[in-house]
Amino acid sequence: MGRLIVVSNRVATPTETKGSAGGLAVGVFGALKDAGGVWFGWSGDVVSETVANAGPVLEQEGSVTFATVGLTRKDYDQYYRGFSNATLWPVFHYRNDLARYERDEYAGYRRVNAWLAHKLTKLIEPDDVIWVHDYHLIPFAEALRAEGVTNPIGFFLHIPFPAPQILLNIPPHEELVKSLCCYDLIGFQTRNDQVAFHDYLVRHARGEVTDTGEGEGAVASAFGRTLHTGVYRIGVFPDEIAEQAKRYESRQHVLDLKQSLEGRKLIMSVDRLDYSKGLVERFRAFEQLLERAPEWRGNVTLVQIAPPTRSDVDTYQQIRQELEGEAGRINGRFSALDYTPIRYLNQRYDRWKLMSLFRESQIGFVTPLHDGMNLVAKEYVAAQNPDDPGVLVLSIFAGAAAELSGALLVNPHDAIGMSEALQQALAMPLAERKARYETNMTALRKNDLGVWRDSFLRDLRSLKREA
Repeated sequence: MGRLIVVSNRVATPTETKGSAGGLAVGVFGALKDAGGVWFGWSGDVVSETVANAGPVLEQEGSVTFATVGLTRKDYDQYYRGFSNATLWPVFHYRNDLARYERDEYAGYRRVNAWLAHKLTKLIEPDDVIWVHDYHLIPFAEALRAEGVTNPIGFFLHIPFPAPQILLNIPPHEELVKSLCCYDLIGFQTRNDQVAFHDYLVRHARGEVTDTGEGEGAVASAFGRTLHTGVYRIGVFPDEIAEQAKRYESRQHVLDLKQSLEGRKLIMSVDRLDYSKGLVERFRAFEQLLERAPEWRGNVTLVQIAPPTRSDVDTYQQIRQELEGEAGRINGRFSALDYTPIRYLNQRYDRWKLMSLFRESQIGFVTPLHDGMNLVAKEYVAAQNPDDPGVLVLSIFAGAAAELSGALLVNPHDAIGMSEALQQALAMPLAERKARYETNMTALRKNDLGVWRDSFLRDLRSLKREA
């Protein structure tokens, strides 16, 4: 079996892969350790042209080589801040109103992908399998093929794939989908995302799609190329999270929170500060709870942890200002001398600290407007105390909603409907909470992070590059 080469926009540091990171970092590092290989991508640093062109910085951790490069300011502005996060991210999350398209940014996006591919080619060995991650790197396989690379190349999209009529809002949509067709295997988070991609191929690229008859796999043909697609639902390691959450429940930060609540019920929300997460809508739903059910005033607190992200992108600055304004307005309506309804924390916390806070809460409030999967929902369930579990209130637009049938599903555009779900969760009897928890944990164990990783790599390794 050949080595594995993982390519992602950002490369986790060796320290992060030892447990402080989640999702992608934990999952792919496990596969890299098993097979040996390379993790290649951007270091996160903006550097001079001289440094950028010097070649990848290599760091060894056992059988894994971490290979990172820096980006120049121009490349960062066009590839990352520009086309990736000002065009692709909003459109793929159904926010065309927030999208911006600039030709020079798209040109920079393709240029950086080609440059990254060129840097990687020197590290590739004949038997290697290449696994590329997410929307920043859609043209990456096409660039590798132009360099003469014939190894199997897979791509996993961590965010939603939009319906064709949404995707058409990106002027070079056809070029992007044509680039995707250079991969041998494309993985999606949900069946809906896979169908949206197939729909585009059939309706706009005169392509063909045939089910393989094995699970949710399919073979697609378009632009003179043939590729495989599948649904691979990214997960977590639920028993590991449960153990860590229990271990941390007696730490000082948890004790401090419990003391400050003075017996009040706790609703926990944790998200990156992003307009796709439905944060403003969530605050307004909580306001509706306090307005429509006055018995909960002074008796329930919402803790919203929203670490800043992409703070140099205008739309992210706007959502931060709006969220701070809403928190202040709602707290102004319902606060008392000894009660603050919303605790809004615009800072980052250690992952295991968050798991222990989840365990102490009565409700996990996860209501994105659109999300590929949303691992916070899965982490919340896994962190619960089996003897006294909290209730997950989850958006129907999170990929996780298709798996977590024990959650209370809500439409994030319906503030009153969300407030009613919160009331139901707050009043839910223990027997029902336990039943819902067990249902969700069964789903988490069935499709944990290892299943996601191993099934994708098994399918990718089984493919042979077609001439």
